[in-house]
Amino acid sequence: MRGKRGAAAAATAALPEQQAVHARLEKSARPDVLYATGVMRAYLRASLPLQSLRLLAGLLPRAPRLLATSFSLSVALQACGSAAAPVSVGAALHARALRSGFAAADLFVRTALVEMYAKAGRVDLARDAFDEAPLRDVFLCNVMLAAYVSRSEVAEARKVFDGMPMRDLVSWNTMIHGYAMRGEVGLAREIFDGTEDRDAFSWSSMISAYAKSRRSKEALELWREMHAASIIPDCITLVSVVSACSDLGALAVGAEVHRFVESNRIELDLKLGTALIGMYAKCGDIESAQRVFDRMPEKDVQTWSSMIIGLANHGLGHESLSLFSKMISEGMKPNGVTFVGVLIACTHVGLVSEGKKYFRSMNEVHGIEPTVEHYGCMVDLLGRSGHVEEARQLIRSMTFEPDTIIWRALLGACRIHKNVEIAEEAMAKLRVLDPLGDGHYVLLSNIYAQANSWEGVAEMRKTIRRDNIQRIPGRSSIEWDEKIHEFVSGDRLHPRSKEIYRVLEEMMDRLKQAGYKPMTGLVLQDIDEQSKERSLAEHSEKLAIAFALLTTPARSTIRITKNLRACEDCHSAMKLISLVYDRKLIVRDRNRFHHFSEGQCSCKDYWESGLKVA
Repeated sequence: MRGKRGAAAAATAALPEQQAVHARLEKSARPDVLYATGVMRAYLRASLPLQSLRLLAGLLPRAPRLLATSFSLSVALQACGSAAAPVSVGAALHARALRSGFAAADLFVRTALVEMYAKAGRVDLARDAFDEAPLRDVFLCNVMLAAYVSRSEVAEARKVFDGMPMRDLVSWNTMIHGYAMRGEVGLAREIFDGTEDRDAFSWSSMISAYAKSRRSKEALELWREMHAASIIPDCITLVSVVSACSDLGALAVGAEVHRFVESNRIELDLKLGTALIGMYAKCGDIESAQRVFDRMPEKDVQTWSSMIIGLANHGLGHESLSLFSKMISEGMKPNGVTFVGVLIACTHVGLVSEGKKYFRSMNEVHGIEPTVEHYGCMVDLLGRSGHVEEARQLIRSMTFEPDTIIWRALLGACRIHKNVEIAEEAMAKLRVLDPLGDGHYVLLSNIYAQANSWEGVAEMRKTIRRDNIQRIPGRSSIEWDEKIHEFVSGDRLHPRSKEIYRVLEEMMDRLKQAGYKPMTGLVLQDIDEQSKERSLAEHSEKLAIAFALLTTPARSTIRITKNLRACEDCHSAMKLISLVYDRKLIVRDRNRFHHFSEGQCSCKDYWESGLKVA
């Protein structure tokens, strides 16, 4: 009831002249058809289609010729579709259009018919009306395209598109958007490349498709093309570009986008502001993330959560929890994502009792039911702090089945605290849930090696060979000269490969002089000791660091993004590199951020967890 009164009030405020005419028409014994149609159209343009239909229903008994023109009939059909009126109302108007001949003779009426059925969710009737049209112009075809795309029936839309004698930019954009929404990036790009006069929507849809599909390099390449073409992006495009920067760790490009926003005085709305916070945090620049957060005039729960998680993942647990307290004090209600950040914060600074308190408060205070992700955080917290048995009991108390992440977290805790019994239990579960997960076998092999259980080590190696378990290749990337340079272990494809390996040899020699000892026990391949050392030296993150030492100024910060957890050998080496080269290294791996400086790491060597960076 309140909604109807609100709509009527809005109509009165926005359309005073039309309201006056409306009142006169209702009092007239013979309402003027032209005036009535004009008021109906004014309501429609003011997004008040229900008012338009009410006027029609009230006047039609006294003005039977109100629907005698194609114009008034098309307005009535448009109002019917926009007001989500019952299909029966639209069908009655359809019957009138058929009797009058306008359905066949007038494209405006035919287009309104198709659109009306499409908005009512009856794409079958919309298609029938479309097929009955003796002539079809680009506008009618575009309405049919949009109807199919709105229901994700892109294959049917493509048939209409391919059969169109003429297409305009709306036609091309609708198809790009349709394929993009379904994740069919290749087909979206095919249509995009065939579009001659692209506008901001064309570029935005394609960039968004790449970003959502984690094809971030292509998203940024297209962004550069769009920028070069002097197309002004909207906020949706900018959010997609910033998200791609977050995925790649492309800080320089992300900062460039931020400067573009500021120099063009683009409004920093909630989505764009939150995306920038996430980008800076995920690219290792938590200070800039904090600045964006502090300057945002308005913040929602996603904004607060993004900053809380960012601080937590950078090892700034106390600051993260302080921000959470501020969020609560300002009356903002947290959600499940917020508590993931809170629990990660407790984990990274070892606040076990506080973590338990926050975990209990989710349901008891905030009415949020913990999910498997929250339980994973708690298992990680308890396990890292040495409460491995309590972590196991927590898993057993869960009301739903624990997933791979939870058992991997428990296995990681067993690696830290050398608990073979519980490690074997976790591994038994992981073999069922993720039998080809190579990291599980490596972890358990290391746990056996710590316990001098060489039979266990041999069994893990045998299992890896027998089951043909392939290691996921580690990939490390670094941003330099406006490009993302990516390396895999043993990579020799980079154009400056010879120089990189020369620097790598020098780096490894300096590290050994500083006390570095290769952890060859981590290499499970059946190869000699020298080959194991070489294998460790050529890990992707060491190659990325060698490239950074080759290309970046002395004492500048090195920022690296890796797709997997950093191995123990690389973690140890990076601590020494920060000391020997007087460099700060910020490394984002699958689990968290590591800030290496003066021979120390911000994670305090707790980096074995199976939890991913949020």
